[in-house]
Amino acid sequence: MFKAPFSFKGRIRRLEYGLSWLIYIPFAIILNVLAASSDITTILIMFVLYIPLVWFVWAQGAKRCHDKGRSGWFQIIPFYCLVLLFSDGEPYENDYGANPKGKEEQAADFFNQEPVME
Repeated sequence: MFKAPFSFKGRIRRLEYGLSWLIYIPFAIILNVLAASSDITTILIMFVLYIPLVWFVWAQGAKRCHDKGRSGWFQIIPFYCLVLLFSDGEPYENDYGANPKGKEEQAADFFNQEPVME
């Protein structure tokens, strides 16, 4: 989990995506409180710290979109983060990489099996 949190390549599971938001939200709140300060130094520090934080959450969102077989740009759709958080990813390898659950063979067997006639 969190092997390459700032990379936009690959796929991640729902748990890692949810934990990413749980990391992002408290830090974003703290930085927004700091932004309320009128001190220019504090505002500059807040800005410098906010850039990697936003990069992190966007990278994790892109990888979660990849798990659904979609482009990372889908995360800009309002409330699509809820779809990413609660719906399962594709159960097989897609253009963005292998299934992060590691159930590749089971999914392939399920989707490629032929009907049994007795």
